[in-house]
Amino acid sequence: MLRVFSVAYWAFIGITCVVFFAGALLVWLVTLPFDRRRVVLHLYSSAWASFYVYVNPLWRLEVTGRDRLPWHGSAVLVANHASLIDILVLFALFRPFKWVSKQEIFKVPLIGWNMRLNDYVPVVRGSGASVRKMMEHCDRLLAAGSPVLMFPEGRRTSDGSLLPFKNGAFELAVRHQVPVYPIAVHGTRAALPRDGMILREHVTARVEVLPPLNPSDYPDTESLRDAARQAIANALTHG
Repeated sequence: MLRVFSVAYWAFIGITCVVFFAGALLVWLVTLPFDRRRVVLHLYSSAWASFYVYVNPLWRLEVTGRDRLPWHGSAVLVANHASLIDILVLFALFRPFKWVSKQEIFKVPLIGWNMRLNDYVPVVRGSGASVRKMMEHCDRLLAAGSPVLMFPEGRRTSDGSLLPFKNGAFELAVRHQVPVYPIAVHGTRAALPRDGMILREHVTARVEVLPPLNPSDYPDTESLRDAARQAIANALTHG
């Protein structure tokens, strides 16, 4: 039964993406002259992604600590990554951040096209040149006042354990002296593990925004990185 439901659900997403992308293109065209940071388009995209969470009868989503995130001003958001569903539930934060995502997603019809319209940031894993280009793109976004959201593990965990964090997000925070917001994502791996597209039984996912970390409170990038990872690890353990 879950296999049949999963096929129907992914087909529903594929069909409705056509309609949602048409709306995104219209929003982009209308707001382009006055919305340089594409905030309106991102909020539209957040509603688009969240729609697929809330219409799924197998999923419930809770978001806590959302009020900690700024509406205005630069910041670096970092979250753990256990499932493809993480992307959908993090959109439910409804804050004007820019995603950093692997370049393959930008090649997906409709969804990838919308990511380019939003000025999200592509990166090729393992490519030093791409990482440098990604960091430069993030520098421009932060300088313009846009928060960026990254998965510092670099990839989805295969067994649910929290992987080591890479330095990139924290180098950005130190360079721009902007706060780091650790975000713990609970329960998504139970809904859809890394391998496979078959949805599982009823799951309650939770996005927990933790208190911000100020780079000036830490002696170096590595200390800031480790503090963010520890905050997320503690939340996942006790949440």
